[in-house]
Amino acid sequence: MSTSPYPVNGERLWETLHSLAEIGATAAGGVARVALTDEDRAGRDQFVAWAQELGCTVHVDQMGNVFARREGTDPRRAPVAVGSHLDSQPTGGKHDGAYGVMVGLEVLRVLHDHAISTAAPVEVVSWTNEEGARFPPAMIGSGVYAGAFSLDEGLAAPGVDGTTLGGELERIGYAGDEPCGAPDGAGRRPIGHYIEPHIEQGPILEAAKVTLGAVTGVQGIRWYDVSIEGQSAHAGSTPMEHRSDAMVSAARLVCEADEIAVRRSPEGRATVGTLSVGTGSRNTVAGSVSLTVDLRHPDAAELEAMHDELLAFAESPAFGRQPSTALSGVSQPSDRSLPRPQITPIWYSPPIVFDPAVVDAVREGASAAGFEPVDITSGAGHDACYVSMVAPTGMLFIPCADGLSHNEAESILPEHATAGAQATLNAVLALAG
Repeated sequence: MSTSPYPVNGERLWETLHSLAEIGATAAGGVARVALTDEDRAGRDQFVAWAQELGCTVHVDQMGNVFARREGTDPRRAPVAVGSHLDSQPTGGKHDGAYGVMVGLEVLRVLHDHAISTAAPVEVVSWTNEEGARFPPAMIGSGVYAGAFSLDEGLAAPGVDGTTLGGELERIGYAGDEPCGAPDGAGRRPIGHYIEPHIEQGPILEAAKVTLGAVTGVQGIRWYDVSIEGQSAHAGSTPMEHRSDAMVSAARLVCEADEIAVRRSPEGRATVGTLSVGTGSRNTVAGSVSLTVDLRHPDAAELEAMHDELLAFAESPAFGRQPSTALSGVSQPSDRSLPRPQITPIWYSPPIVFDPAVVDAVREGASAAGFEPVDITSGAGHDACYVSMVAPTGMLFIPCADGLSHNEAESILPEHATAGAQATLNAVLALAG
């Protein structure tokens, strides 16, 4: 049971979450509030209206990041911020991102209900284009804020529909005038501490029957483009020993990527998410194959080792036919060479370790709410990754059903939503003073 003297209103939070989910609602029970669409504008407008009802001031920076501010008593203190994002995947769930912003709103409402004065201001932020579904790359609003991208890069980000991010900010009325993202820190709103509540988007908490996770960091990610050039040939008339089969090479690489991660279970991750065949005919030996590899691990040294093993495999004897046992007295070819993959690293996001003081505040906030949190590493990227570059940052996870996210069937329990909000409020009060 919570020991906090200021309980959140779980029913109000749940009602607010589902009221927001009516904006961009899909027939299958999810939401489609893709960044900077009319639906995203309506979601932003609703958040702004709710914040202004509490007497908060609302600030919008040049990337369209929205900050709702409740003043503190100490003008020297930078704000404690809570937030996430309101944009969704084209067929997204109700809670991904939106949960964190609505928890922040519930924190503001409790502070308002009880006329609580905090030393530091408290802000709730909704970051622009976290999903990256319309304007790649993902998390670009927080990325510009933190200086990982320039403002010009952010505004010029091309949409998959031929638009630009800056043009659509103008169109929906959220091209703010506050600076965003100067490398020296002078060109962005300050944040003293940042907490991002979020659904886990994975199965760990639910499987362990744990209500709250204190997120200690985010695993590192390496992305690769792979091309394999063999030779197209007739499937019936080309003997096996005369083939240069790009598909067989691809299959071996896919299996090795999987093994690289399995050797590091349970932390390692490897995914081949796309694969395309140049010829694409059922009776033609594949002459070319292209694919992608995604490697992840929370430890930088292990991720580097995974990288080295992937590249080494591409140069290994695995791409020559190994001698095999004769079948029915017929010798098997032993000198066949398969085409070697050309592996190009295209992106590296190093593992992130969140600020110990903020992680402790989340743990203690969860305990004060009556729950025993577990430490957990995030498998997905979040705005907190970039914010952590410029401010002490932490995250809090609640379970989602079957670990399912980026899906209209995404689901959470009301009691988990309330627990996460109470833990967040407790942490904010501790950090804000």
